[in-house]
Amino acid sequence: MTTLGPVLAGTRVLVTAQRRASDLALALERRGAEVSVAAALGVESHIDEQTLLDRTRHLIAEGADIVVVTTGIGLRGWLDTAEAAGLGGDLIDALRSVRLVARGPKARGALQAAGLVPDWVAESETSAEIADFLLAEGVDGLSIAVQHHGAGDDGLETRLAAAGARPYGLVVYRWGPPPDRAVLERSVRDTADGSFDAVVFTSAPGAAAWLHVVQAAGVLDEVLRLAKDDRLVVAAVGPVTAEPLRTAGFDPLLPERARLGALVRSLVILLGDASTSVRTAGGDLRVRATTATLDHVPLPVSPSGLAVLRLLATEPGTVRTREELLLVLPGESTDPHSAEVAVARLRDAVGRAVVQTVVKRGYRLAVREAP
Repeated sequence: MTTLGPVLAGTRVLVTAQRRASDLALALERRGAEVSVAAALGVESHIDEQTLLDRTRHLIAEGADIVVVTTGIGLRGWLDTAEAAGLGGDLIDALRSVRLVARGPKARGALQAAGLVPDWVAESETSAEIADFLLAEGVDGLSIAVQHHGAGDDGLETRLAAAGARPYGLVVYRWGPPPDRAVLERSVRDTADGSFDAVVFTSAPGAAAWLHVVQAAGVLDEVLRLAKDDRLVVAAVGPVTAEPLRTAGFDPLLPERARLGALVRSLVILLGDASTSVRTAGGDLRVRATTATLDHVPLPVSPSGLAVLRLLATEPGTVRTREELLLVLPGESTDPHSAEVAVARLRDAVGRAVVQTVVKRGYRLAVREAP
């Protein structure tokens, strides 16, 4: 009886987040994945995320008369936090039903990117102009939510409260530089080299920052090619997070619900039993980024063996000549004997029933029909 390994055995996943990275990594590792974490942005830990979520739930449940958006990145961070907590759609619906005031074009642009239309924009990009505008209209008795970015109240809530309003702040965590720039840059190069099966994103600013590093390294075309060839899964926790990736040309994997648990399930399904496999005489063969598995059990294949398997698996059952194998083997050997040696070692690793010799023609996978 064949023993099946964990469904993500042999897969390598890159997590680009700092927030909740350990939770995400642990959930994937429990299913057999090898996870690397290289945060694209740092997050200041003193921001009280629980209070932000509590006030977000209050806004969704009770509504507000006015919501003030002070920064574009702050709004995106707020939406990301709500999305990760399963509140993304409800928050967007709540914001559609209130009067929205934006502090400057960046805040307006972030609202528009989320499908929201501000009622008024402070062109001077100052909270003072917002306060003057609202006080001139009258705010007595109004409930006003003010989205801040990191620093908290800059005097706006004080003036609104003095005029009889009921303001409350929504302080969003502050983004910072990546915790380890060298690790981030190395992970980007490894991604372009095909060393990961999936890259996972949990925030729009994090996705944008990662793409900036990719572009600076000059490897965006390579990463896009891997994604379009189904050799790299680019996954986002929700549509807000996915937007920078879509703009760059990717088609991200999105869970049905914008929550980390749902994202993990989507990855498990796509990279596990739903992933492309070849039914061979030795079991279900899957070629991963850096290894191959039979029935989810990793095989001890060398880089040369993996290159041969990848070629044979592109058209299962098709005979490949020694010359074709030489083209994909690492190095620049033109000796047909190198291909024979690579196949012999591959058979030792995967079993002779998986790779067949076709006399005087070449080699192929020993495929079998589905029952």
